[in-house]
Amino acid sequence: TDDAKAAIAKKAIARKTGARGLRTIIEQVLLDTMYDLPSMDDVSKVVIEEGVIEGDSKPYIIFGGAEPRQLAASD
Repeated sequence: TDDAKAAIAKKAIARKTGARGLRTIIEQVLLDTMYDLPSMDDVSKVVIEEGVIEGDSKPYIIFGGAEPRQLAASD
């Protein structure tokens, strides 16, 4: 989301890493999701909101046009 993009940029600025730091921030945020996705069937989209970047929530996983489901800590 746009809020997530702004939060990523703010983190990069705070860390003084600039554009190179954007990839690192995104990889850190999506690490668990990137590990879990290959074992999930019919995933069509992963939605990242500001809370995900801030560490307050998990990404939303959307399965084949269904309603979004937030990835639980135990998933």
